Amino acid sequence: MMPTPLPVFTDDRQARRNVSLLVAAQSLGGASPPIIISLGGIVGQMLADDPALATLPVSLYNLGLALSTIPVAMLMHSMGRRAAYVLGAMLAIASGLIATVGIMRGSFETFCLGTAMAGFYGACVQSYRFAASDIVPAPQRAKVISRIMIGGLLAAVIGPQVVIWTRDAWPAAPFAGSFLGQAGLALLALPLLLMLRMPPPQSTHIEGVARPLGTIARSPRFIVAVTAGIVAYGLMAFIMTAAPMAMVGCGYTVGEAALGIQWHVLAMFAPSFFTGHLIARFGKIAVTSAGLLLIAASGLLALAGLELLHFWGSLILLGVGWNFGFIGATAMVTDVYTAAERAKVQALNDFLVFGTVAAASFGSGSLLNTAGWGTINTLMMPLIAGVLLMLAWLARQQRRQSAPQSV
Repeated sequence: MMPTPLPVFTDDRQARRNVSLLVAAQSLGGASPPIIISLGGIVGQMLADDPALATLPVSLYNLGLALSTIPVAMLMHSMGRRAAYVLGAMLAIASGLIATVGIMRGSFETFCLGTAMAGFYGACVQSYRFAASDIVPAPQRAKVISRIMIGGLLAAVIGPQVVIWTRDAWPAAPFAGSFLGQAGLALLALPLLLMLRMPPPQSTHIEGVARPLGTIARSPRFIVAVTAGIVAYGLMAFIMTAAPMAMVGCGYTVGEAALGIQWHVLAMFAPSFFTGHLIARFGKIAVTSAGLLLIAASGLLALAGLELLHFWGSLILLGVGWNFGFIGATAMVTDVYTAAERAKVQALNDFLVFGTVAAASFGSGSLLNTAGWGTINTLMMPLIAGVLLMLAWLARQQRRQSAPQSV
C-alpha cells in the first residue's frame, strides 16, 4: 500500500516561516539535553547516597521523554501542535526551577523530579522534525527534517556554554545556576512557539482509511526503520550518558567533560547542513548504514586509549554517526504511513526509540561502575552489525521490487 500524500500548506511562505520558527525553537529546546546529560550524572554523584544511582536523573529524563511521546501526540491531535508545544515549554520552565531547588537543598529526589519533568518538553522538541515534514511535499521531507536538526547546532553551543558560565553561580550549590539557565532557555522559546501558525486540529480533510497500528508495526519497512532509529539513538544516549563520568573518573575536569559533550552535540547537528542532500543522492538506507558504521568507529576509537583526544574524538564520531543514522531512519519512517496514519505511527516510533533510550541510560551508570568504559564500547558492535544486516536485506528487497518484471 503506497502512502497517500500528506496535506501541506498552500501558502508556501507560511510553511517556510513555520520551519524557520521550529529551527529557532529547536536551538533553544535542544540545549536542555546537553545540560541534563553533561551534569545529571555528576550532580547525581554529588547528591545520591548510592553511587550506582548517579545516572538516575539522566535516566528519568529519558524515561519522562519516552512516556510523554504518546500524551504529546494526543495533545497535538486534540489541541494542535502549537498549544502542545507551548505547554511543553511551560513545563520545562517549571522543571528547571525544581531541579535548581533540588540542588540548593541537597535533595536528590527533588532534583530527579525536575529532570523527569523535563522529559515532556523533550518529547515536544523531538516532534519538531515531524511537524516540519508534515507541511511540505514528500520530496522535500528529508531536507526539511535535516534543516530542523540544524537548530541543534546552535543548541550544541548554547547548552554546554550555559554549563560552563553558570556552574559556579552559587558556590554553595554547584551547578544550580546551570539548571536555572535551563529554565531560562525554555522561557526564551515561548514567544517563538506562540508565533507558530500551524493548521488547527481536524481542520484538514484526510483521505483514505487508516490501517490498524499493529498491521503497520508488523511491516518489514517499519520494523527496519524503527530498529535503525532505536539502535542509532540508543547507543548514542548510552555512550553520552556514561562519557562525562568516565572522563571525570579518569582525572579530567568537569569543564573538559562539558566541552567533550559540546563537541559531541556539535557533531550531532553540524552535518544536518548536508545530510538531506546526501539522502537525496545516495538514499535513506545508505546514509543510515553510514551512520551506524561511524558509531562503530567511535567505539573502536574509545577502546584505543583514555587520553582526552580519545574521549573527544570518540564523542565526535558518535555525534556524526547519530546524525546520519537518526535522520536517515526518521526519513525511512515517513515513507511508511499514510496521511490518516501519521499521528499514531509517529507517536509509536518515538515511544519505541525513546523508551529504548531511557532503558539504555538506566543501564549505563551501573555498567560503567561494574564493567568499565571499555565494556560499554565493546557491547555496541553486535547491535550495529545486526542492524546493518537488516538494512542490507531491506535494500535488496527494494531493488527486487523496483526491478522490471520479465514477461
